[in-house]
Formats: sequence, structure tokens, C-alpha cells
Amino acid sequence: MRVGFFVTCLVDTMRPSVGFAAIELLEAGGAEVVVPPAQTCCGQPAYNSGDRADAIALAAKVIAEFEGCDFLVAPSGSCSGMIRTHYGDLFSADPPMLQRARALMEKTRELTDFLVNELKLARVPGRFDGTITYHDSCAGLREMGIKAQPRALLAMVPGLALRELPGCEVCCGFGGTFSIKFGEISSRMADNKCQDIAGTGADAVVLGDLGCMLNIEGRLRRRGDMKTRVLHVAEVLAGRKPKS
Repeated sequence: MRVGFFVTCLVDTMRPSVGFAAIELLEAGGAEVVVPPAQTCCGQPAYNSGDRADAIALAAKVIAEFEGCDFLVAPSGSCSGMIRTHYGDLFSADPPMLQRARALMEKTRELTDFLVNELKLARVPGRFDGTITYHDSCAGLREMGIKAQPRALLAMVPGLALRELPGCEVCCGFGGTFSIKFGEISSRMADNKCQDIAGTGADAVVLGDLGCMLNIEGRLRRRGDMKTRVLHVAEVLAGRKPKS
């Protein structure tokens, strides 16, 4: 099985350990992982800002780079959701490209969903001695149906105990450009999320989208919480610690 791995911009620039962890998990499940070296952005920031020309150009690049793979997998519900949910809209006026886009859309998966439902992973290499709580990122939950998959995988991790987060499906306030356009609202939402995380007493909050991770971690630290770890689910499953 030839799996194209879409690294995502934020993983590439801010937390490469997530990408290496994801590749380790895919290979543990028997996948042949292909990482196109010139890949860049899925086009979501441009699409959300109304810049269709740039979004189309970036989407066409993604299609060309990954259409030869059996699957496209991303460690992000946001980026995989962009490709699977919105590429059809971008190419609605271009029938030949729409056909190519739909072919890629059908084989695009979020990482934990792919590990559970395609590779049917029965064990993970990681270990975590402590308690975690899990935040369901909006795009993964609502566009890609990611809910049970990460929890099923985390249940395989030796030493790990999960404490469910009150309001786990409530937005953390990031939302891409939302956090820029509506800063005060975003900050209040992040504060509410941090309060819920603190209330669980967990050692770490785990999630599947780096934008949410950066938003939550930044707010925790500004609130004086230097102890609670903020981890991507792939890092926990693979037992990889982010470099400080």
C-alpha cells in the first residue's frame, strides 16, 4: 500500500516530531510511506480568506503530487478536511480537474482514522506513564468524523489513563483566521478551554491538529501553567517527545 504523507505547514515549521511520529506509525502498520519533497500548503488559509486563485493553484499542486498514491494521509483533521471536503468546490467550474480532485478526495484520510480503519493497527510503539485528556479539534470532528479513532488508539498505550475533558467538542478559539479577526473572543474561548483542561488534573492534553495545539499551549503558558504538556496524538502513540 503506497501512502502519500501530507506533512502540513505547521508540522513542518513548528513541530516536525509530529511528522516523524506519524510516519513511524504508518510504517508500523505496513504502509510504504511516500513524502513528496516539494509539497507545501493544502490551500486552506487562502480558501478561508476568499483568495480562490491561490487556493486553486495550491490545490492543483497537491493533486499532482499525491494522485499517484493509494491514499493521502495527514496528521491533521483541518488539512485533510480541506482536501476531502472543499476541493470539489474549488474545481466546480473545471470538469477535468474536478474529476482528478474527486479521485484524491475519496482517498484522503486523517491519520488516526487511517490507522484504525485502513491499517487496522493492533498495537502502538509508544508508552505514556500518566493521565491525559483529549480535545476534539473542530475540523477533524465535524468534517472528518474523528472521535472514537484516537481514543481507540490511545487505549493501546501502556501506562496511559484518559480523563475525558468537559466540553471536549467545544472550539478552543483558534479557527485559523478567526483567532486573528476576533482576537478577544478567541482569547476568551481559549481561556475557557484551559480552565476545563486544568479541571481534569491531567498531565497532558492531547489532540490531533497543530493549530489547536499551538493555541492551547500558548494560552496555558500565558496563564502561568508551565506543567501541563500539550501533545499531538501521534507523538503519544509513537512515544516521541517533542524537542524543546
